[in-house]
Amino acid sequence: MALFRFNRSQDPTPPEEPAGGQDESRAAEEPRAGLFSRFRAGLEKTVQVLNTDVRDLFKREGRLVDEEFLSDLRRTLVRTDMGPSAAEAIVTDVGQRLRARVVDPEVVLDSIRTQLGERLRQTEAPLAEAASGPTVILVTGVNGSGKTTSIAKLARRFTKQGRRVLVAAGDTFRAAAVEQLATWAGRVGAELVRGEANVDPASVAHRAVTRAVEEGYDVCIVDTAGRLQTQSNLMQELGKIRRVIAKQIPEAPHEVLLVIDATAGQNAISQARGFSEAAGCTGIVLAKLDGSARGGVVVPVAEAFGLPVKFVGLGESADDLAPFDPGEFLDALLAGGFA
Repeated sequence: MALFRFNRSQDPTPPEEPAGGQDESRAAEEPRAGLFSRFRAGLEKTVQVLNTDVRDLFKREGRLVDEEFLSDLRRTLVRTDMGPSAAEAIVTDVGQRLRARVVDPEVVLDSIRTQLGERLRQTEAPLAEAASGPTVILVTGVNGSGKTTSIAKLARRFTKQGRRVLVAAGDTFRAAAVEQLATWAGRVGAELVRGEANVDPASVAHRAVTRAVEEGYDVCIVDTAGRLQTQSNLMQELGKIRRVIAKQIPEAPHEVLLVIDATAGQNAISQARGFSEAAGCTGIVLAKLDGSARGGVVVPVAEAFGLPVKFVGLGESADDLAPFDPGEFLDALLAGGFA
C-alpha cells in the first residue's frame, strides 16, 4: 500500500493550453461532483496501489483479526507515507473493534478513512486574503518541487476570478527559472516583475509589492529561489524577503505557501520543518499528485506542523490546481477501490 511513487526532477515545460476553450468553461469554484472527479483522476495511481496492497492481506472469504493479521497490516501501512502515528492509530482501531472477528477489506478501509480524516480536518483552512489592497502570497520550496508551475496555476486561478495578478520572479540566480515564469505569466494573463541576474531577491519582492499597491493589483505572488532546507544562507534570505514585504504591508505576506512534491515521501517532513522555521509557512501546496502513489505524505506533514494543505496539483495544465478538501480527497482515494 505504498500510498504515494513517480519521479520528476524538475518543473515541466509549460504545456499548451487545451483547445476549444475548455479552460474558460471551468468555473472558478468547482462544484462538488467536478472536484471529486478531478481528485479521482489525479489519484488513479494511488487508488490502484492502495487496492492491491490492502486486498493482498485478505483471503476470498475474509480474514481473522488476530496478532498475525495486525502485524501484516502494520507492515503494509508503514510502507506508505501516511506516517507512523496514523498507521498505528489504524492498527489500534482495527484491533480494538474487530479482534477475533473475520473481516473484509472494507472494514479496514473505513478505519483508514476515519483516522486520516480526523488528522486532515484538524488543519483545514481556506486561503487567507487581504481585507483591502493586494493579497501577497510568498511561495517557496526545494528545486524541482513544482514551485514554478504551482505559481502559474495559482495565478491562473485568480485571473479566472477576474482579479489582476502580479508575479515577482524572485529566483534571480537561475535565468531559466525567470524565463519559465515569464512564459507562464503570459499564458495565464498575469503581469511579471523581474530583476537583473543575481540581484538581491528581496529587492524584486520590494518592487513587486510596491507596484501592486500603487497600481491596484488584487494579488501579488512572490517566487523565491528553489533551495534545500539545509542551505542556511538561503533560508535566511527567505526571512529577509518576508521582512521586506511586511515593511510595505504590515500584515503581509498573507500566505506563505510551501510547495511539496508528492513523490518526496518522508523527506517532505524535513522540508516543512526547515522552511516553516525560516519563512513562517502558513500552508502547503502538494504538487504532482496526479502521477504519484505517495500523496499520503500530506498526513504527517499536516500533523507534525499544523500546516493545512491549501491546494493540490492534479495535472500539468494551468487549470490543474484544486483547493484541498479532506473529505473529497479521502472519498476519491478510497471510493470504489474494492468494488
